[in-house]
Amino acid sequence: MDALTAAEERELKNRMERKQMREFMGVYSTIVQRCFEDCVNDFTTKSLISREQGCVNRCFDKFIKGSERVNQRFHEQNTAMMQSGQIPGK
Repeated sequence: MDALTAAEERELKNRMERKQMREFMGVYSTIVQRCFEDCVNDFTTKSLISREQGCVNRCFDKFIKGSERVNQRFHEQNTAMMQSGQIPGK
């Protein structure tokens, strides 16, 4: 495979950044939707009541901690596979 030109590298970098941003926004949207549906049920005020705010905070924290744990396990397994010489998908 030939090396990329500077222009091709910039284009690839821009595409990767756009893809990462789309993925981030998708995850963010999912978290917001899920926590809203699970926690917000009083629409008589324009702001969250303390119970709803606490629920949203716990929901978000739980999602973030779960994601961190999955990422940590993925990294551990990937490192173990690389050290053992296994190649994913083969």
